[in-house]
Amino acid sequence: MTEPLLSLRNITKRFGGLVAVNNVSCEINRGEVVGLLGDNGAGKSTLIKCISGVYHADEGEMFFQGKHAHFAHPIDARRHGVETIYQDLALANNLDVGANIFLGREVKKRHFGGLIKTLDDQQMPRESRRTLESLQIHFPTLTEPIENLSGGQRQAVAIARAVYWDAKLMIMDEPTNNLGVPEQQKVLELIRRLREHGVPVILITHTLPDAFAVTDRLIVMHRGRKVAEKATAETNTEELVQYMVGARDDTSEDVRNPQREIALPQ
Repeated sequence: MTEPLLSLRNITKRFGGLVAVNNVSCEINRGEVVGLLGDNGAGKSTLIKCISGVYHADEGEMFFQGKHAHFAHPIDARRHGVETIYQDLALANNLDVGANIFLGREVKKRHFGGLIKTLDDQQMPRESRRTLESLQIHFPTLTEPIENLSGGQRQAVAIARAVYWDAKLMIMDEPTNNLGVPEQQKVLELIRRLREHGVPVILITHTLPDAFAVTDRLIVMHRGRKVAEKATAETNTEELVQYMVGARDDTSEDVRNPQREIALPQ
């Protein structure tokens, strides 16, 4: 059996008296897209921040590529290949596409025996275009400032940056939020391409059609606990909503209020 890329065992995170993540265990395998679902306050963002080094779990263990892992800071997670794309994307609006892909990790040329360093304005655009083309992302020019690009194009730049820097695991937080339908489809297609490249994706989303469109497996959280884990092909919208609102719980022997009516999202 293939060893999972990421394994979480009994992760718990508290903020004072609030238990934001409560004894959560799960695994992420290479080359799969896993949806992380739940209502606001379910603990999704806290869980991924425990993975990416923003927070440190109070209890539990994490294993990455078969080894015990503890990321003291987000930069440690990135060095190991864990890339997280939050809703703000962390892009510099005044810089162009290539500069954003190399943001904070610029390539420099050495002059006069290394005494003087300047930005390599040839290698960075060349490498940026190669990475974009590998993902079938096409820009007329790479010199356009990020602030002039659409929301979907910005998502594409953030994804390309992670791929260039050898992402082994991609975490995406609501990547289709505030995008029009055509751009949502472009982002979903990029997620499929990441899977084809063998890069697993943890997709946090409130949009169930997006989850059904690209995920292989779904994990549902409610009030800090993992209440369900399903193969995407073996569940449906009605069942997922019941888990998300707390009407069902696979970790409990009983199903709470099974007869209550659930208002499905339109």
